[in-house]
Amino acid sequence: MGNFLAGKVIAVTGAGRGIGRAVALACAAEGARVVVNDYGVSVAGAEPTSQVARSVVEEIEAAGGSARAAADDVSAMAGGQRIVDIALAEYGRLDGVVCVAGILRERMLFNMTEEEWDPVVATHLKGTFTVFRAASAVMRRQGSGTLIGFTSGNHQGSVAQANYSAAKGGVISLVRSAALGLHKYGVTANAVAPVARTRMSANVPMELKEIGEPEDVAALVVYLLSEQARDAGVTGQVYTVAGPKIAVWAQPRELRAAYAEGAPWTPQRIAAVLPDSVGVDPMPMLAHLADMAAAADRGDRPNT
Repeated sequence: MGNFLAGKVIAVTGAGRGIGRAVALACAAEGARVVVNDYGVSVAGAEPTSQVARSVVEEIEAAGGSARAAADDVSAMAGGQRIVDIALAEYGRLDGVVCVAGILRERMLFNMTEEEWDPVVATHLKGTFTVFRAASAVMRRQGSGTLIGFTSGNHQGSVAQANYSAAKGGVISLVRSAALGLHKYGVTANAVAPVARTRMSANVPMELKEIGEPEDVAALVVYLLSEQARDAGVTGQVYTVAGPKIAVWAQPRELRAAYAEGAPWTPQRIAAVLPDSVGVDPMPMLAHLADMAAAADRGDRPNT
């Protein structure tokens, strides 16, 4: 047992398997008491079982740590609140939440149904909000705490996962809003975009050149939950961790601008000015489409 998070109480959603489980175990190994949340569903969001969360609690306790299970659905407000309530009832405080829970329902945008859109957005985005909402009220009173949301490199866009990409982009904006709104109360908020071998990554339609294990992601999360990260002023950031690589994403900012002079903009004036003076910001994901198409023709998976 280490002491990087000694005395802290951490709640982790989606903690029954994969990255969430690795985060819960790592937090416990570094001295935190952990609320292990997992609704226990398949990647597609079906067949919930509470045993998934309890099994991780048993692992933590067998190693000498302290943990409690919560098998609630984070897409419901009551589910997010109950995770926080368990932490307070069992341990009297809450120092960090890590929102890993997520599902996939892949479909091209023009074929995607409401039943494929809503659960994905509800689990990833609303599920982060429900926990952040309940936890931030506690942390505001405490004058300290850390919120961590899980996003993805696919927030840049996805060919066949518009629901997932939209939700993950929303998580980033939620994290940045939390960082701004809670800064004066001593609460930090950050996002992690992992690239690791999990049930969900097994469905990625390309070979990833940079990929690691859930434990690599867990190490970064433990740091972000620590006093060292708070002392360094780490908040409002998005980090990728892929095996040996850790990278930070740029903050949104304007690149170039043009101004109408003498008269308002018209479509004709914009057509004359925008291509050369304002231009475009190249979309990295477009560069992969040709590789993906060629790989599909060969019947294999492209590299990226």
